[in-house]
Amino acid sequence: MNRIHMHTVLAAAVTTLACAAPAAVAGHRAHGFGPWGDPQMLPPAVDTAAAAEGCPIESPDGRELYIASNRSAPGAQGKLDIYRSRRGKGRFGDWGTPQNLGTPVNSTEFDYCPTPLVGRWLMFVSSRAHADDCVPGDAPPPAPPGGPAPGDIYLSWEFRPGHWIAPLHLGCAPNGPNTAGAEFSPSLVHTSAGTFLYFSSNGYPDSQGQDIYASRVLRDGTVLPGKRVAELSTPADDRMPNVRRDGLEIVFSSNRAGATPFDQDIYVATRRSVRAPWSAPVRIADPDINTPGSETRASLSGDGTRLYFGRKLTAADPGDVYVSTRRRHP
Repeated sequence: MNRIHMHTVLAAAVTTLACAAPAAVAGHRAHGFGPWGDPQMLPPAVDTAAAAEGCPIESPDGRELYIASNRSAPGAQGKLDIYRSRRGKGRFGDWGTPQNLGTPVNSTEFDYCPTPLVGRWLMFVSSRAHADDCVPGDAPPPAPPGGPAPGDIYLSWEFRPGHWIAPLHLGCAPNGPNTAGAEFSPSLVHTSAGTFLYFSSNGYPDSQGQDIYASRVLRDGTVLPGKRVAELSTPADDRMPNVRRDGLEIVFSSNRAGATPFDQDIYVATRRSVRAPWSAPVRIADPDINTPGSETRASLSGDGTRLYFGRKLTAADPGDVYVSTRRRHP
């Protein structure tokens, strides 16, 4: 891939994100919400009985929901594809039947962890063979326990409805965030301290399994290699972060309290400012959210009032998508 071209595209994405970023808010607003309510499965148009649904995340405007699924549907490309659902009428209209994004976003391999950004940009993870990928030869590393196939982070742009540019690989460390291991769940956040790409990886020299990393994204589109976020990472499997739009709250999955590697739960951490370290992560205590099953790839809506996540009740369960809501305090 032409690095100058890639940096130009990334710079455009970062500029769009910066222009739409909310103003910095006081640290106490990170705690300005009520408790999460009992989660609900999404309607049958989204959650099917036989196929896998996971990796849920809203678009910044809340009008679209992106998921990953292996359903048999028009346009299905491969082992796991990215789909998009749109709301019906009204601010909180029902989600419609998800539509496959098609090529070139989806491939014959695993495409998942979609992250829509303002300006019709989309980050996602893919295990596709690519000229710039970080896997030496053609033998990918084994999948982390309980996780999808290892992949790298890509960026695409919907230049007109239903039409996407060829996905751009974000580069291999030290010239980007990707490694020969598995990168999951890109989360791009613009703050007064800079623009950062959060993700999880097991491919860095200091990785202790899946850990949480953050890459600084420069104004020219350069994505620096990830730095392990020590206060969020443990020798357990800590994966799939998502940062609230104001940069003051993060959710991710971990099996640090689980009885088995399969038992992933959702954890949350906050910070008083975007320049402060994260608080010690806390497992969400609601037993209707964190169960003996596996809860993964949690994400927050732009206003912070909705928590989406995927759940597998058993290792044989294909998986479904859930949403929980909370109130913002005045």
